[in-house]
Amino acid sequence: MTTRIALFNNQGGVGKTTLTSPLAHMVARLGWRVLAVDLDPQSNLTSAFFDEQRLEALWEPTSSGTMLSALAPLVRGTGDIDVPAPNEVAERLWILPGDLGLSSFEDRLSDAWPRSLMGDESAMRATTAFHRVIEQVSFQVDADVVFIDVGPNLGALNRSALLAADEVVIPLAADLFSLQGLRNLGPTLRAWRQSWQELGLPKVPADISAPLGRMNPLGYVVLQHAVRLDRPVLAYDRWLRRIPAEFHRSVLGEGDPTVAPHGDVYQLASLRNYRSLVPLAQDARKPMFDLRAADGALGSTSRLVQTCYREFEQLANEVMSAAKVPSPVAS
Repeated sequence: MTTRIALFNNQGGVGKTTLTSPLAHMVARLGWRVLAVDLDPQSNLTSAFFDEQRLEALWEPTSSGTMLSALAPLVRGTGDIDVPAPNEVAERLWILPGDLGLSSFEDRLSDAWPRSLMGDESAMRATTAFHRVIEQVSFQVDADVVFIDVGPNLGALNRSALLAADEVVIPLAADLFSLQGLRNLGPTLRAWRQSWQELGLPKVPADISAPLGRMNPLGYVVLQHAVRLDRPVLAYDRWLRRIPAEFHRSVLGEGDPTVAPHGDVYQLASLRNYRSLVPLAQDARKPMFDLRAADGALGSTSRLVQTCYREFEQLANEVMSAAKVPSPVAS
């Protein structure tokens, strides 16, 4: 069985793609077979893997191989999904690239949602399109885990993307905006799950593969907090202490949570600000923990690369353990 994990926050600018790309690399490095799927119309995850020449080729109107090309027959109203072959970008790591034109599917999904809940077959095919593409591509590469990168909003595109997810990891910044984001995100996920499982799923025709719409909150990762002598500065610590209770209240739906400000089992990691590693990794098209002197990782930056490797190795094992993905079979 393939486990699908969406990385999602309706607040932008928290470092979601900065987390997704190296996490996918590290999980593959540790032995699991990984498929990364870019469902964010900004396509930042795709850009983390490919240079401009390759991106230009992928995004040619007549090219195939992206999520948009897979949906093209549905978008044009000429047929069903056309599943592409994924791109192998490293050992045991594949990506299904995104496309800047993916937002063109938003209106179709918005219109399809209420009709899906009434059992309309055409609408069902649109609503389940992401699930069905991911399902077939996962089978092609025999993936153990799929990481789904989605954009920062609560629109129809993300609703269909998240329906296809078994688990949801929420990247957060330690600030007021993340707390407010959790208050919006949690109830929305629960409403989508309930509507799909109670109204939509029972009406899916037998010949259409449909997601279960689990969207189980796996946990959260606090990103980009400032670190001084390996301890958060006071301005951030105040928000860090409030995140656990808000996550339990808004996302898990606990009425009056009593959670220790530190040591919450749902906090998968608290990652430092990697500063200059982020643009260096973008330029080198490699994960931050693989940067070398030739990429500009010199002096203290080189030491930060080593720290980055350790932290992402720990995070990768934490995520796979929380999602109960079986350990990879030794080759």
